Amino acid sequence: MFLTGAILIAAATLSQPLDPPSNFDPEAKMIFSDRDSGRLHSARGTARWVEQLVANGTPSDLELAEESLEALFTCQELHSDDPHYGNFRWYFEDPAVEDLNAVEFVLEHLIPMMIRHEDRLPDAVAEKVRKRIRLGLSEIRKMDVSVGYTNVATLDIVNSCLGGELLEDPEITNRGRQKLRIFEAFVTSNGTVLEYNSPTYLRVTMNALGKLIGLTQDRETRVRGKTLATRLAIGAALHIHEGTGRLAGPHSRAYQPTVACEDSPERNNLLNWIEEGVVPQWIGSVLDRSKGSYQIFETAARDWNMGLSTCLTPQFAMGVATRGLGEQSNVFIIHANRPEADKPGVVYSRYVVGDKWLGDFYHATDRSMSRNFNEEGDFWGVQNGPRAIGLYKPPALHYQKSAKAVLIWTRRDLIDETWAGDRKVEDLPAEVEPGETVVVRIGEAYVGVRPLTLTDLGRDARVRLVEKAGDLVLELPNYQGPKKAFWELEWPGGFFKGHPQCGFYSEVASVSDYPSGNEFAARISEGTLTEKTDPPITYSGKESRLWSVNYSRDGQSVGIEVDLMTWTLLRRWTEEGDLGWPMLESPFMRQSASGEIQVGGATLTCGKHPAWLYADSDLELYAVGYHGETAPLSLNLPNGTIRVEAMSAGTLV
Repeated sequence: MFLTGAILIAAATLSQPLDPPSNFDPEAKMIFSDRDSGRLHSARGTARWVEQLVANGTPSDLELAEESLEALFTCQELHSDDPHYGNFRWYFEDPAVEDLNAVEFVLEHLIPMMIRHEDRLPDAVAEKVRKRIRLGLSEIRKMDVSVGYTNVATLDIVNSCLGGELLEDPEITNRGRQKLRIFEAFVTSNGTVLEYNSPTYLRVTMNALGKLIGLTQDRETRVRGKTLATRLAIGAALHIHEGTGRLAGPHSRAYQPTVACEDSPERNNLLNWIEEGVVPQWIGSVLDRSKGSYQIFETAARDWNMGLSTCLTPQFAMGVATRGLGEQSNVFIIHANRPEADKPGVVYSRYVVGDKWLGDFYHATDRSMSRNFNEEGDFWGVQNGPRAIGLYKPPALHYQKSAKAVLIWTRRDLIDETWAGDRKVEDLPAEVEPGETVVVRIGEAYVGVRPLTLTDLGRDARVRLVEKAGDLVLELPNYQGPKKAFWELEWPGGFFKGHPQCGFYSEVASVSDYPSGNEFAARISEGTLTEKTDPPITYSGKESRLWSVNYSRDGQSVGIEVDLMTWTLLRRWTEEGDLGWPMLESPFMRQSASGEIQVGGATLTCGKHPAWLYADSDLELYAVGYHGETAPLSLNLPNGTIRVEAMSAGTLV
C-alpha cells in the first residue's frame, strides 16, 4: 500500500529505507502491472513511487529515486515535432503517447515532491526534474482539457498552479488560477461536477484539491480550492448510505469492482479527507448524522439534461440519472443492507449487445478485460422517492444476434426470494409473462420491476429471469435471433420509424412493509401504469413520435416523455408537476443562484450567484458556501443573524 497525504510527509522522519513494493521491477526500476497482454511498466505508478522515496529521504531511498526518475523519463516524449511533445507514455511498452492524461498523473507526484523536498536531490537531478516538469506543463497548456472532464481538469489546475509557483513562472501560474475560476463557474452554475457522484474520480479530484489546498502560496487559490472541495464533500456525504457506507445514487463513471462493492466503502474516503485536512471537520457531522429517509436532487449539466436523484432510507438507497455520461455510467442503481453478508446487495441496469458480459470489454488505460462492464445503450430516467422509470434505446445495431436491457441483482446465492407476479420463481431460466411484476428480495429490501413496452425486432425475444456469472438477471430484449442487419433502424435511411422501445418501472420497499414479495408485486399492480406511443410513421427528418409513460398510486405519480425519432427528453414529472433542474435540493441542503436560500429554519441572503446552505437545527450546524462576486451576505438563524458586509468566494460555518 502506498503512503499518501500527511502520512507521506511524516515518513521523512523514518530512519529505515522503504521496502520496494511487490510490483517493483528492480531491473527496470519501475512499478509494473501484470495485465492480460503481459507485464507493463507504469509511468504513473513509478512517479508515485519516486515521490514516496524522496519523502522518506534516506540515502538509499534517494539513490533509488534517481534511478527510477531516469526510468520514468524514458517514457516522456522528447521529439519536439511530436504533437504531444512533453507528455508521457502511460506504460513504457507503449509505442507512442496515447492516453493524454498521463502527463497530469505523472506531474501530480513530481511537482509536490519538488515543492516539499527538492533540497534532497542533487542539483543536477533537481534541474533535470524541473526541465521535465516544464515540458509537461507546456503540453498541459496546449491540450487545455475541457472543464467538463472533471478529474483531469482538476489535475490541470493543480499542476499548473503549483508547477507555476515551483518554476516561478507567472504565465503558468496565472493560467492555472484562471482555469480554477472557469472550472468553479462551470461546476457551480450547474450544481455539481459533470463527472457526477463518481466513486473513482471523486477520489482523484479530491486528492488533487487536497494538494492544491496544502501547497499553494496564494490565499485566493487556497480558499477557492477549499470551497470547491467542501461542496463536493458535503454532496458526497449526503449520498453516503448509512446502512452500507456506499456512495449511493447513480454514478457518472465507476469501475465494476466498485459497482459490485468489492472494494472499500466510500465512507472511508470521506473520513480520510477529514483526517488529512482536505475538508473541514464538520463534514464528519453530516456523515454521521442519522438522516432517516430523504431524497436528494442535483444537476450536472443543465444544457445536456443531465441530472441525478437519489432516495435514501435506512434499509436501501435507489438512484437514477436522467441520462448517462458514457460507457462507465451506472444510470440506475440500488444498494440494500444485507446484514448477514459481508457486502450489500446491489441492483443495476445495462443495455448490452451481442450477449456481451463482464470480461468482454477491453479498457484501454488498464489494458484489462476484467474491470469494466460497459453501458452500451442510451438512457433517460426519472425518479420520485423509491419509484422510478427507465427508458433505453440500443446503440447502432449493424450486424447483431441480440440486443437487450438487463437488470442485474448481484450474488444470486444470497437472494432471499424471487417472484413473477404471484408465482415464486425457484428454477432458472424462467419466463416472465406480459403484465407480471418481478419482485426480488435482497436483504432488507424488496425490488420490484414491471417491464414496459418492448419493441421486438425479431420474433423470439422473451422477457426472462436467468442466472449469469453468479448474478440474477432480468432480460428485457429488443432482439434475440440470428445475426442480421437492421435497415429499419438506420437514419439517414428509407425505413426509419423511430428507435425501438425498451423500458421498465421499478419500485423499492423495505421488507418490513410487506410479508412477502408477491404481496409487494400485487401492491405495485394496484397502481395505474399508462403508456402512450404515437403510431409509426416513416421519418423524413421533421416528424416527432412521442412515448409517454406514467405510474400513479396513492396520490403519487412519476412520469417521463421522450421523442422516439430523435431520442430527446421532452418532460419529466411527478404529482407536483414538471421537474426542473435544481442545482441541489434536499431536506438538509440547497443550492441556487437566486440570492435567497431557505432550509432547516435558516435563510441565506447573498449576491445572485451560486451559493449553498446546509442546515441542521438539531446539531445547530449551519454552513454556507458562496461562489460569486463580492457582495453583502446575511444568514438568518433561529437564534440570531450573521452579517458579512463583503463576502467573496468562500465558506461560512
